[in-house]
Amino acid sequence: MTNNNNFSSISTSSRSLHVQVARSIARRILSGELAQGSIVPNEMTLCSQFGVSRTALREAIKLLTSKGLLESRPKIGTKVVNRAYWNFLDPQMIEWMDGLSDSKVFCSQFLGLRRAVEPEACALAAINATPEQRDELSKTFEQMVKITKNFNQEAWTAVDLNFHRLIFNSTNNDFYLPFGNILTTMFKTFIIHSSKDGDVCLNEHRLIYEAIMAGNSKEAREASQDHLQSGKHRLPDEPLAVPVTAAVN
Repeated sequence: MTNNNNFSSISTSSRSLHVQVARSIARRILSGELAQGSIVPNEMTLCSQFGVSRTALREAIKLLTSKGLLESRPKIGTKVVNRAYWNFLDPQMIEWMDGLSDSKVFCSQFLGLRRAVEPEACALAAINATPEQRDELSKTFEQMVKITKNFNQEAWTAVDLNFHRLIFNSTNNDFYLPFGNILTTMFKTFIIHSSKDGDVCLNEHRLIYEAIMAGNSKEAREASQDHLQSGKHRLPDEPLAVPVTAAVN
């Protein structure tokens, strides 16, 4: 059995040392190997185990603290924070979670979050989208139609991601804008899986698009709600690799 307080030396790679260290510690925390409320090994021990400098380690701890995973207290040390304070919407956190949890549960939870946020984003976009944003959305939907005639997975993933990102941006509500970027980290995995056999729900995307273009917030909201029903998305039975850069369905 692995000792939760022992870490392996970090090998050199293109990734910054402090990010590698942060990822290693984060995955121990996210998997539960480092329990909530536990104290992580001291600086000297961690530097020795990872084979890195104090500077690299401190940058790693700072990164993990910014994501709500750790907190440092005088005379106590660096402590794993309660799960309720972890920033699960952080793109890097989602990448670090890859393979640690049941993919079907993970995607189901993600779909639940989309249901809570995306329909209202569509309704707001129908009201608030500028002429320029409507024009860009129109061009994007035209691309979606073309791709379905000669389906290409990579091209569809890119355009589907852009379609949903544009909707969040078109709310012109500052509190919705981050979702256009943050949620894309999981969107790509979600799209690749649900559209892998060319099943892209084009008609449902069309209804959302047409309602937004017509300025009909009620129909935009309802079309999005319909699109996000669980039965219309194949949830994975096998582990999925979450890409570092991601996308939407």
